[in-house]
Amino acid sequence: MNLFKTLQNIRRTIHQNPELSNKEFKTADLVEKTLKEQGIKTYRLCKTGVIGILEGTKKTNKKTKTIALRADLDALPIKEKNIHSYKSKNPGVMHACGHDGNTTMLLGAAMILAKQKEEFAGKIQFTFQLDEETAGGSKGMIKEGVLSTNKVDCIIGAHVSPWTKSGKVALKYGAMMAGVDKFVVEIKGLLGHGAYPHLSKDPIVATSEFIMSLQTIPSRIVNPVEPVVVTVGKVEGGQQYNIIADKVTVVGTVRTFSEKTRELIKKEMIKRLQGICKSYSMTYTFDYQVLNNPLINTDSVVDLCYESAKQVYGPKNIEFLKNPSMAGEDFAEYLHEVKGAFIYVGTSSNEKTSYPWHHEKFDLDETALPKGAEILANTAKLFLNK
Repeated sequence: MNLFKTLQNIRRTIHQNPELSNKEFKTADLVEKTLKEQGIKTYRLCKTGVIGILEGTKKTNKKTKTIALRADLDALPIKEKNIHSYKSKNPGVMHACGHDGNTTMLLGAAMILAKQKEEFAGKIQFTFQLDEETAGGSKGMIKEGVLSTNKVDCIIGAHVSPWTKSGKVALKYGAMMAGVDKFVVEIKGLLGHGAYPHLSKDPIVATSEFIMSLQTIPSRIVNPVEPVVVTVGKVEGGQQYNIIADKVTVVGTVRTFSEKTRELIKKEMIKRLQGICKSYSMTYTFDYQVLNNPLINTDSVVDLCYESAKQVYGPKNIEFLKNPSMAGEDFAEYLHEVKGAFIYVGTSSNEKTSYPWHHEKFDLDETALPKGAEILANTAKLFLNK
């Protein structure tokens, strides 16, 4: 079997047929079929999540362990602007984050390990997760037993990266990605004619003050050496140019690395809302949702990934990330329950494969896929045989 050609065909099939979060039915079918062809037992979680179980046959006197390897299945609501033979056939939906590559690498690892059962003792759980993009898939799968049914001892996630050169792998000790929170604020005023503002209560003016006040939270309230982001992504209100609106909705995100900072920011947001709305004689509603915890890698597992990467990539092709990212990743929820690590597999080799995640021209160097599969397989064996 030519592993590269096999993985390239799988990746392009998935790329051509992208599916949004919680709708990954055809992708899940392809994954399940591929695993079964390797003699790997499968079952479903949350309808479109796929679990494959492979047991090693190596004899040992030690207590056996279980390691989970995880990839994500869903695509994004983005219209692809690439021009190539494997362009998305689903209008307005695209694998612009590389989940097609992540899924392909994990299937490649399954193909490798299925032929190496005699080289390890214990279980390998191939975890194909639904709904990463809207930050709900991991929580749903944990609730349905993804970590408890097979008593997972450790979990590894691999993600393709346009920030890392093809042929390299990037690792990070400790905090790697931020916690992701979402807030929705509605400020309620009094509808009125634009020519008679004194007879109404203008929520647009109050909202403008609130939005500007948010910027003083990270700059004046939180310790300046602590990474924090407060971003307003959507503002909606009003009917037309000469009508004073009755309400305005503000939707945004907060990114932090600690529960203490998260609670401080939430408290300060409410304080500003209360003060501003009181001064304008208005009311408000405030909804704050914790979508993801911060992604904190386990140092001992990063050590394991490093040992594996030295064998697969060579020491010169291993990068250590210096700074964490303010982006989020719901793999963090698994690490909240068991030890593990998240790694980046480099897939950038030229301008076409260097567009950032979620870009309409995102693509990857497919020659990196077999190496990504190999490091997942090798890390699993090292863990089980340690």
